Amino acid sequence: MTTELDTFVADWKDNDTKTRQAFTELVDHLNSLPDTTLDFSARPGVSYSLRPRHAAQDKRPLFAMVDVIDDDPEERWLSVCFYGEMVTDPDEAGDLVPEGLLGEDGYCFDLYEYDAGEMAYLKERLTQAHGNAPE
Repeated sequence: MTTELDTFVADWKDNDTKTRQAFTELVDHLNSLPDTTLDFSARPGVSYSLRPRHAAQDKRPLFAMVDVIDDDPEERWLSVCFYGEMVTDPDEAGDLVPEGLLGEDGYCFDLYEYDAGEMAYLKERLTQAHGNAPE
């Protein structure tokens, strides 16, 4: 069965920034985390939002948000956000966003082009948030 997420990825033509590759790697990483479901919300021209949830979460609907910012389909970029207390940011690579994630303080990491080091860092943050998600 083809999902809306599958269709979105299949229709996305990547460019030199390789943000499609970055997004699919993050999706694969999230799919590798146990007890995780993915919700996908499409708002063409604005964003495509992937929202992972841990099965043991009761109070929050997600533990991260991986958004494909679609204000220019030729130059899409990623914004990966977390609740502030669910992750650390030892490299200070993220931006603290007061009330930025569903009304709670969060950290957002923007990725404008594929970078292996940044991808490893984001995957570590996703794993950390997943581990801190059970409530």
